[in-house]
Amino acid sequence: MNQEIAEHKLTFHVQLSATRRGARLARLLATEQLRSWGLPFEDPAQVIAELAANAASHGLVPGRDFRLAVLSDADTLRIEVTDARGDRLPDPQGSGLRESGHGLILVDALADRWGTRRGPFPCKTVWAEFDLPMWGR
Repeated sequence: MNQEIAEHKLTFHVQLSATRRGARLARLLATEQLRSWGLPFEDPAQVIAELAANAASHGLVPGRDFRLAVLSDADTLRIEVTDARGDRLPDPQGSGLRESGHGLILVDALADRWGTRRGPFPCKTVWAEFDLPMWGR
């Protein structure tokens, strides 16, 4: 598993308010960045939308923002969304018994891999990776 991309040739970072508007802006900004890099953006944009929406709803701590990072080397596109609720980790099994969490089923279907990382305290990062060679790079 490529949890850490050793050398990033392309990086984009933005800190946004943990609101629906901030989540929407995360998707729009990242999509434009991916377009400017000449990378595929449709599936990553859906993953960014889901992870940012989760940060704005499930990761919300009043007065705290979330951070979006989009990183790419020649082989991998990595999306990271960091929020202030390290005590609330998503269920990697995507349990269908809950009313929420179904968006992670979409993340699992679109991304080649995804997961979580705790820290720095009190934060957590939810990340997703896409293998770029499959898109003809």
